[in-house]
Amino acid sequence: MGIRLYDTKLRRKVDFEPLEAGHVRMYVCGPTVYNRIHIGNARTFIAFDTIRRYLEWRGFKVTFVQNVTDVDDKIIKRANDEGRTAAEVAAEYTEAFIADMHAAGVADPTVRPKATEEIDTMIELVQQLIDGGHAYEVDGDVYFAVRSYAGYGALSGRNVDEMEGGHRELRADGQGLEDRKRDPLDFALWKAAKPGEPSWESPWGPGRPGWHIECSAMSHKYLGLPFDIHGGGADLVFPHHENERAQSEAAYGCTFANHWMHSGMLQVANAETGEAEKMSKSLNNFLLLHEALELVRPEALRMLTLQTHYRSPLVFGDQRLAEADAALTRIENAVRNVDWQLENAADESGAGAGEAAGGSPVDTAALSAAVEAARAAFTEAMDDDFNAPEALGAVFTLVGEMNAALGGVVVCASDTQAVRSARDAVVELMGVLGIDVTAAEAAGEDGAAYPDAVLTLAAEVAGFAGTDKQAAVDALLEARAAARKEKNWAVADAVRDGLAELGFTVEDTPQGARVTYEG
Repeated sequence: MGIRLYDTKLRRKVDFEPLEAGHVRMYVCGPTVYNRIHIGNARTFIAFDTIRRYLEWRGFKVTFVQNVTDVDDKIIKRANDEGRTAAEVAAEYTEAFIADMHAAGVADPTVRPKATEEIDTMIELVQQLIDGGHAYEVDGDVYFAVRSYAGYGALSGRNVDEMEGGHRELRADGQGLEDRKRDPLDFALWKAAKPGEPSWESPWGPGRPGWHIECSAMSHKYLGLPFDIHGGGADLVFPHHENERAQSEAAYGCTFANHWMHSGMLQVANAETGEAEKMSKSLNNFLLLHEALELVRPEALRMLTLQTHYRSPLVFGDQRLAEADAALTRIENAVRNVDWQLENAADESGAGAGEAAGGSPVDTAALSAAVEAARAAFTEAMDDDFNAPEALGAVFTLVGEMNAALGGVVVCASDTQAVRSARDAVVELMGVLGIDVTAAEAAGEDGAAYPDAVLTLAAEVAGFAGTDKQAAVDALLEARAAARKEKNWAVADAVRDGLAELGFTVEDTPQGARVTYEG
């Protein structure tokens, strides 16, 4: 069975086959760079990053295009308010957006075109619409004639005869823009220049592009038409994506995007009641992504997004973040435990080796079967409209079976292949979802996260004189092992208790003592 996805336009799941065998061409609307992005934006970008990663894992080449809207009313307003140019504002927040995406573990797109660098492409498209009778010019403004395109409304499920026009906007001469349109539903493709605003020369006089036209122009330029998937947040279905689709198909006479996919909206849990509510500055629950990443590690934030299907509303709150972090920690600890067992594997091999080394045997056949089942369940879940929560369930099942298979056993040389295969499967599948579960362990390999007090404890108890914190912990464990062998329980307990006070846990296993650090 192949991949199935939910198509917004068709309102049902459909089989997915790329238009070009083995190659998926995908466009996801990017940010308007007048501010740092908020966690609702981040939810959409993380969702489509996960979909892209899975497609690549399934063997597809993915050409992923995401635009940057760097000329817009909101950018101009911020520039005017701050006494800067629109270009300066856009440059600052474009750089901030890319930094935020990197911090959140979102991969760069294949192409990231900026609106201001594609003006000529947009002008060509607008002229093509005028030539085809789908657009008209009024005093330097150009509008798309909505009723000239018979399929308008099909994406959003709206009846064009029941729609109302946009909000009334007045020009400097007091004439309403709505009064100048042939139909209230028509929307701007090109806006005539206003004093103090950025503008470019065009056949209709100086001006700047409307918001909707840029995505049509850039997707056609970098992906060709039709392309496979157009994605974005559910809030963009109307009017943005409806308008994109209309103007593109009217201009080029072919399907714009073969499939439309949309992520659900983000809601915020009320701090007092726990009830989900819309994120809003007026409710004082508005949170920018970079602010959220100061409160929680990026992997936990991504874990939270994965625990809800990408099309469903996602509830963001402290309790849910803590639960996501705890769930992720469980997986990280399982991998860390296996790594320790592999590093300390007994030299014995063959039947009875585990018992001979002081532990139970590893059921390698059961472990291998668990890996195979987890991979199959993970793939089945993600093939079904990228169901990340179900895919995570497959990983957690494998983690549970791995913990059960390796608890109280001694890993021997003959076991390592099966054990490492289970460990690697967990790491690989979580990596497909965009989370490196070895990152926390790697970050602490040199003991950099350990408190300075561990050096003092090692000096007092073990005579350690160095400055390497990891070496200090190793010296303490060696001192404890020697004390236990000599039945010097006072020293052994002093090491254990001293480490516990600093946030360490010492666990005695058939393969020796191991230490974990929780901080």
